[in-house]
Amino acid sequence: MENIKIEPTKRSPGIDFDFAAGTFSIVGESYPEDVNKFFGPLIGQLKEYLSGAQGATIQFNFDLIYFNSTTAKIVMGLFEMLDEAAEAGNTVTIGWFFAPDDSNMEELGEEFSEDLEHATFVMIPKE
Repeated sequence: MENIKIEPTKRSPGIDFDFAAGTFSIVGESYPEDVNKFFGPLIGQLKEYLSGAQGATIQFNFDLIYFNSTTAKIVMGLFEMLDEAAEAGNTVTIGWFFAPDDSNMEELGEEFSEDLEHATFVMIPKE
C-alpha cells in the first residue's frame, strides 16, 4: 500500500500515513470545505490497511490545533476503527497532542478517549 503524505493548508490538516511502518499522523487545523471529499479516500485506505493488519503495531497521532464539528465526527470514526483494530489483536496506540495552555483540546482528547476499550490512549502535552 502506498504511503500518503499531504501538506497542510489553511483549512486542511497535514496527513502522513506510512502503512509499512504502521505510523499515522494528522497535524494542524481541519475545517475543509468538503470534509468527506478530503477524508473519504484517506479513511478508505486506512480501513483497507486495518482489515488486513494482524499482530501489527500501530501508532496514530493527532496533533490538531483546531477542527470543526464535522471533522470531530471523522475523528470519532477513526477512534472507533482504531479501537476495533486493537480488539482484533493489534497493538494500537493513539497519541493526542495538545498545547499545555489549550484546555479545550485537552478536554476533547479526554472525551474522545473515554470510548476506547482496547486501544491505548496517551495525552501528550507539547512543549
